[in-house]
Amino acid sequence: MNITVLIENTAPDGAGLVAEHGLSFWIEAGEQTILLDAGASGRFADNAALLGIDLDRADFAVLSHGHRDHANGLGRFFAANAHAPVYLRSSAPGPLYAKKPEGCVFVGMDRAMYQAHRDRFVPVDGFRQLAESIWLVPKTVADPRFDSREATLLQKQSDETYIPDDFSHEHALVFLQNGELIVFSSCSHGGIVNIIRSVQQQLGGLPVGAVLGGLHMYSPGVNDLNCPPEYVRSVARELKAMGVRRLWTGHCTGPRALALLEDELDGQAHALTTGLQISL
Repeated sequence: MNITVLIENTAPDGAGLVAEHGLSFWIEAGEQTILLDAGASGRFADNAALLGIDLDRADFAVLSHGHRDHANGLGRFFAANAHAPVYLRSSAPGPLYAKKPEGCVFVGMDRAMYQAHRDRFVPVDGFRQLAESIWLVPKTVADPRFDSREATLLQKQSDETYIPDDFSHEHALVFLQNGELIVFSSCSHGGIVNIIRSVQQQLGGLPVGAVLGGLHMYSPGVNDLNCPPEYVRSVARELKAMGVRRLWTGHCTGPRALALLEDELDGQAHALTTGLQISL
């Protein structure tokens, strides 16, 4: 399996690659080539061109959840690829909001883009196999000790009121390789420990060799955490106890959480960055 990070919050100096608050992976696994998420804009496609990646080669795409920083670049993908379906949870195009100082702000996918390309989207509810040894897996485990500590994300109701987002618009993309599961969980709003347990529950308890994605532990501010440091450490210890051997994380994880994860995981937590290439 070969993985390229097409966009992330950071980018190396001097390579011409651009960064943004978003995430996009290019995944080549066996005979399948997959785009996972498309960042917040078309910049991921510019990076793909610089990296020599032809987006038209994607057999299919997956949207991990309905937030704009993962969905809104899909317009550029559709312009470059006229055939690949995009799998998403049926609730992903919903009224997703965030609590900001100025009020509740829409953070869902671009509505015009979604309506213009509705025929390309394939709604999925629940567990689904996409190809041999590739699955979409929803969260089914809800251990409150490991729930995400994110408190600002909301869903708007038909009566114009807001409730906490239940993240039913999120799923993980999972591969089986050499007897181990490789789990892509782009933002892990449901809590990465709960997500990994859900994956193992639905895929026969197979070991998880690697996890890639954001862990939603970041909040802009003085300490850059949206949770207590001990929560981060407890997540890392639990991942280690579950047998997760390698973690690549970034985007919504944040540098302070990454440092804590690196400390607990004996150097097996690695930073994602635009242009990073990983072979598994």
